[in-house]
Amino acid sequence: MAFLKSIFIMIASLFAVLFADKGAALERPSDAPLVKQTFYDFKVKTLVGDQLVDLGKYKGKKVVILNVASKCGYTKQYADWEEFNKNHGDKVVVLGFPSNNFGGQEPGSAEEIATFCSKTYGVTFPMFEKVEVVGDNQAPLYKWLSTKELNGWNDKSPSWNFCKYVINEKGELTNFFASKILPTDQEFLKAVNL
Repeated sequence: MAFLKSIFIMIASLFAVLFADKGAALERPSDAPLVKQTFYDFKVKTLVGDQLVDLGKYKGKKVVILNVASKCGYTKQYADWEEFNKNHGDKVVVLGFPSNNFGGQEPGSAEEIATFCSKTYGVTFPMFEKVEVVGDNQAPLYKWLSTKELNGWNDKSPSWNFCKYVINEKGELTNFFASKILPTDQEFLKAVNL
């Protein structure tokens, strides 16, 4: 049974890489309406310890939000985002939100996820509790990120693991990037002004 599950996860990962929305990059239109709620209005729990973090603590910095998974074809991006965090963390904050929504690729407990990220990729950027990023139980932050009426312009939900949302220094959503986009890609660097 474990063998079949491993085969299923490998096939799901392959399909995700082959059929992912590879060119999906969206930018906030200049005429997008202002909204009352911003990124800074949310509070989220840490991955381990269940401490409540007020996202207002990131005011004045750009923020990149990633929905992450430990058993995905894109999991190696942890290394890319950790490198980006080390080089640019003073200007752009990287935040990880584990999710098991796609292919069951984040099945672990909070402690297992934290250990994997730390030991395998040396992740030091903040990681938050495992959440639903799509569907009926979508976390409030992800509902805001993917609902045009709430964020002012974007209705794109994550299509797979490692999708990226960029928040500006005012707490406004400015960009959405699909899974394959790396922190070294020019379109991403332009979005965060690096």
